[in-house]
Amino acid sequence: MQMSTTTIRVSRRTRDLLQSLAEQDGSSMQAVLEEAVQLLQGQRLLQATNEAYAALRANPEAWQALQAERAEWDVTLNDGLDGLQ
Repeated sequence: MQMSTTTIRVSRRTRDLLQSLAEQDGSSMQAVLEEAVQLLQGQRLLQATNEAYAALRANPEAWQALQAERAEWDVTLNDGLDGLQ
């Protein structure tokens, strides 16, 4: 299965960096760019998650409700299903 591609414009500096990184890894510039985009996506997801937890912690009632819910779920850890894998 062949993946479709498109052309994007990047600065000469970015192109040179992509080429350098690709040469270091022995891969293509496309592979380096795809990895960079995936890493940025993951970083932004983590940042958004951290911000959401910070907002939750700033609200004592909501934080307490979360802790209570976690405590309820924690009892399922001892449900006797340890050996069923």
